[in-house]
Amino acid sequence: MSHWATDYSWRACEEHLNQVGQFKTVIDGVGIHFLHRRSPRPDATPLLITHGWPGSVIEFAHLVDDLAEPIDTEAPAFHVVIPSLPGFGFSDKPENTGWGTEKIASAWVELMDRLGYPRFLAQGGDWGGVITTILAGRFPDHVIGIHSTFNEGPVGQTKSGLTSTDLEWVVHTQRFQKNHTAYAKVQADQPQTMGYSLVDSPVGLLTWILDKFFEWTDTKKSPFESIQRDAFLDNVSMYWFSATGASAARIYYESFGSLDPELTVDVPAAITTYPHDIAKTPRPWAQRRYRNIVHWQTPLSGGHFPSLEMPQYFLGDVRKGLAIVLNAARQ
Repeated sequence: MSHWATDYSWRACEEHLNQVGQFKTVIDGVGIHFLHRRSPRPDATPLLITHGWPGSVIEFAHLVDDLAEPIDTEAPAFHVVIPSLPGFGFSDKPENTGWGTEKIASAWVELMDRLGYPRFLAQGGDWGGVITTILAGRFPDHVIGIHSTFNEGPVGQTKSGLTSTDLEWVVHTQRFQKNHTAYAKVQADQPQTMGYSLVDSPVGLLTWILDKFFEWTDTKKSPFESIQRDAFLDNVSMYWFSATGASAARIYYESFGSLDPELTVDVPAAITTYPHDIAKTPRPWAQRRYRNIVHWQTPLSGGHFPSLEMPQYFLGDVRKGLAIVLNAARQ
């Protein structure tokens, strides 16, 4: 806490975000903040990246240059768009209910169309992975394909035919859902009640978010074994200075457990499951929803925040996965 109060520089974070390119537009009455970098490469493909909770655009801002203008000319290049979810960061706080993941996905299509990207790739994890799934399932005419660190098969799957590793994944996910989702249930049931402490106390906000980084990263004693302390504080500061601790929590009220069990994704999909992520879906289950998986990756390390924990691996995996997705979409 003392480092945040005395040594940390939010101005440095502001400067970096300004260098990336910050913008805002109004969609359905709500101001949407987003980072946007056009690639100079003529062969670049539009890429929409969506964050989750307790993340923000900070999770990906440090990768924009490498995605838009890679040093390796053989690597794919992207026009990068990273919006702040409604109620998060510098996006407006919705005054009315209804801003769940389905409406956000629809707003993202509108955002990309306004930027001149009627067809685009999508990437995300956590709530961003849910929104990416909805984008691909609901708007296949707009979404070329996806890369996701989240996947959720339809309910009612059978364990028959699963490997021992698959079964370990199932147990891992069930254990998390049973013992470690109190935060989600509180935010889904009474987000405003607990939200007051998140906008009133910087210590309360810091500990609420730090607890998740501590539990969900692939580290032994501290998330700062793999995540830079100031990068974490950039993310927390985004919540604190925008006073969005309560409004961000409301995405759970709007969308917790609401992913349509019948939704299927037929566009090409690249899926990466990190070993220490909070939920892991076996491929046989995932394929019931994502019916055109062209790239399936299971790294040996990494947790829920791979773009911060192991940025170079994450960057390479996104590039590789989306290159395969683009190739599959052309066939």
